[in-house]
Amino acid sequence: MEPPTSATPLPPLPLPPPKPTLDQVRHVVKNFPIIDNHAHNLLLPSQMDTIPFESITSEAQGRALRDVFKSLSHLRAVRQLRELYECPEDADWEEILEQRVEWLRSDPERLNKRCFEGMHAVLMDDGLGGPRGVEKVHPYHWHDRYFKAPTKRIVRIETVAEKIMEEILGGATEDDLDAKNYLTDTWLTFSDEFEREIQEAIQDYDVAGFKTVICYRTGLDIEPDYEQAAREVGDPFERYVERCVRKRKYRIERKAFNDYLVLRTLEILSERLPLNSKEVLSKPLQLHTGLGDNDISLLQSNPAYLQPLIENYSKVPFVLLHSAYPYTREAGYLATVYKHVYLDIGEVFPMVSRDGQKSILRQALEIVPGSKLLYSTDGHYFAETYWLANKQFREAWLELLIEYVQKDDITPHQAIAMTKDILFNNSNILYDLRYQAEFKDNLGEGTTQKSLAWHSKSDSTFQSPVFPPPPRSESSFVPPPFPPPPKVAHVYDVGVFEEFMGKNAEVKFVYVQWLDYMATMRVRIVPIKEFERMVREGDRLGISLGNVGTLQNDSISPVANPVGQIYVEPDLRSLRRTHNKDPLPSATVLCYWRDESGRPIPECPRANLEVLINDLQFNHGITLLCGFEIEVTFLSRNPSSKDILYTPLTKNHAWGSLTTEDWLQLPFLAEIVTSLDGMGIEVQQFHSEAGPGQYEFVLPPQAPLPAIDTLIQARQAVAQIAATHNLRATFHPQPFPGIGTAAHAHVSLTPPDKDMQFFVGGVLKHLPAICAFSMPEAVSYGRVVDDHWAGGTWLAWGTQNRETPLRRIKNGRWEIRCLDGIANMYLALSSIFAAGLLGLKNGAEEFAEKDLLYNPSLLTEEQRALHGVTEKMPLQFEQALSELEKDGELREMMADGLVGNFVVMKKSEQEMLLKMPEDERRVWLIERY
Repeated sequence: MEPPTSATPLPPLPLPPPKPTLDQVRHVVKNFPIIDNHAHNLLLPSQMDTIPFESITSEAQGRALRDVFKSLSHLRAVRQLRELYECPEDADWEEILEQRVEWLRSDPERLNKRCFEGMHAVLMDDGLGGPRGVEKVHPYHWHDRYFKAPTKRIVRIETVAEKIMEEILGGATEDDLDAKNYLTDTWLTFSDEFEREIQEAIQDYDVAGFKTVICYRTGLDIEPDYEQAAREVGDPFERYVERCVRKRKYRIERKAFNDYLVLRTLEILSERLPLNSKEVLSKPLQLHTGLGDNDISLLQSNPAYLQPLIENYSKVPFVLLHSAYPYTREAGYLATVYKHVYLDIGEVFPMVSRDGQKSILRQALEIVPGSKLLYSTDGHYFAETYWLANKQFREAWLELLIEYVQKDDITPHQAIAMTKDILFNNSNILYDLRYQAEFKDNLGEGTTQKSLAWHSKSDSTFQSPVFPPPPRSESSFVPPPFPPPPKVAHVYDVGVFEEFMGKNAEVKFVYVQWLDYMATMRVRIVPIKEFERMVREGDRLGISLGNVGTLQNDSISPVANPVGQIYVEPDLRSLRRTHNKDPLPSATVLCYWRDESGRPIPECPRANLEVLINDLQFNHGITLLCGFEIEVTFLSRNPSSKDILYTPLTKNHAWGSLTTEDWLQLPFLAEIVTSLDGMGIEVQQFHSEAGPGQYEFVLPPQAPLPAIDTLIQARQAVAQIAATHNLRATFHPQPFPGIGTAAHAHVSLTPPDKDMQFFVGGVLKHLPAICAFSMPEAVSYGRVVDDHWAGGTWLAWGTQNRETPLRRIKNGRWEIRCLDGIANMYLALSSIFAAGLLGLKNGAEEFAEKDLLYNPSLLTEEQRALHGVTEKMPLQFEQALSELEKDGELREMMADGLVGNFVVMKKSEQEMLLKMPEDERRVWLIERY
């Protein structure tokens, strides 16, 4: 090839990439993902009221916390929380708290997700509150659902030590203290156990590092020499043991003992490293420094005390937490002159005012390289602490960077690189996380940048001495959707309504429906224009409080109160097109009961169920699926006969049969299935059942609330389509002697590992009381018989045993067999879930009731006793109602007012029914159910 001549044009040189601008700096600061290198667990919902919410902006406690409302940090947070909760701009603190409660009630998952936006991973010190603190918070791995990478642990060494000592000394007495060698043996046991725990944590892939709170206990003036620390610990340890035995308090706060714990941890961390290694460092040790509550000694919290210790352990990275405020400069000096020291710039967001935060960042940047700064939230207990910290850091950091760029101290490119390092890269390398952040840099259209450290990784000296196992899989937990939290003129998610109408523009009416205590479906028919106005203006339908206490025929019970009002609020998630045989172009929607201010009413069956579902989900990490079987008997009407008003649709009939009579009904049955399909209700299969005229339609599993909504809407459609054929579809539990109709429910728990506690320790224990809800009429107990595959008469459970009321199908999946079609299914499942929660809270792991693989009616009394089967199911409704009245635990778990109303109304109903002749009573119930 000839060289180009002067006449040959040279190829154009590639254009240099565009230089970053301040707009791109803003984009990166506001949006780059975060690795939070130090935070804590969220409180369980049941513990929310144990800690004042205003503590999120102050380390003050007790009486001193009363003044927080006039601090700049609090006033700034109030303004920002209005934004978070979507409050009006003039909302005061009390109104903000009310709105927060509404978020936590109606949509806690959405609130948490919003608070964790932009966070890639969290390193979590799960030892806050000591060994007993874990009882108040979610476990660290529960938080995985909010982040792209699994949550890692920071092991607090004092919590490890205190837990060990409590286990060793929990049963000790003062007599033991006088025993020969008792204190020596205790020390040897403790030191062996402590070393084992730290060694195991070093090798644990989920553990990113360690932490000490010695700053709180005895200060940072730590004895730097390990041998000296070991010599000095003897007498203080003995005095500590004596106090533990006499006072049952295990907090470690004796200087020599606290010093020893830190030194021993540092020794173990150093010993784990390869011999003659100059480049490999251990997992880091975080140290609380500076900012803390009044338990801390302010003078002793100066990190300058740590210099001799830092020099003695050059292979252990030291992370000085919480900006070391007010000793930021001292900590910054150590981070600058020692390769293995890092400064964490956390906690001051949101504990310090905006100017204070900028001042702290300036001091940190005075001499500390950007590669030695780590960001954290110190988020704890409340998700809002994470949100405020991230928001305020990004604001203060951006203001500072813009100032430095405008003064030509740094370029926009350097500002961007430093931001990525502090938010993500430095922690990623220090803790050997090996994460990648995918991020749109806005440096070119469509570019996706995987974050790289400002300093090259090849320069890093941090390599893990332990080969990690494959990362833990992401949590499979997917919480169900919840309605948006209401605010002024915003009760409904308008988008749900608009999406529905976009697909169903022909709808002109809405059946606004709610199920009362007696399982009677109440309804108001609302023209679509009025329904749309309700949705857009946040309105509800007002009804008399007295309507809640009326029986099926509007007879008044003692619960009916003519004074007062409740407000019916449609749940747009249940909005569904009616079937194609409906005379109106319409939709149906199911509702909650609210009070005048829009708050949930505890006596509302639907709201009560949702509270229990939330309790299971957010306190225990358990999600549920429910699948229902619709058993229905189709009856032909006999208007000419006064004695026999109904006869079964088919008589030549058996379970799973397809006789000629069944075959002739296939067009009718298929019409039901296709109509349900047109409503968006899937039927997995249908078949003939055992009784004449009896059929079963199987619905797929769903989350509990939509599963019940779907069941109700499907039953309505079945009954209405049957009516167009001049048939009565009844869910009566025994429309004729010998015909038993159930409404079996399948309930699955995820994860399945606590299903025994839930079903055997909880549901089975409270099953006699549950029967009042699940079999709520006297006729229901005609099915409580032996040898009919109807659940039997004995209080028992068994794997694939249809002669027990609880059938275990497989690990985590159970069938409730003592359940029929007259039940208000919201109440029935509420009682089951409430009992399951009681079993979980009890925490028992061994049960007298064993897996029964036999028909209990065929066993002897001694054989049943060997399986823990000693009690019978209620054989009459009055007995079940009495059991419910006596079961205080279940009543309290469900809402005592709700249970009380139900009991009173059921007694009134039974009095009314007993006045009817038996045949008339049966027909009365057939026509209503």
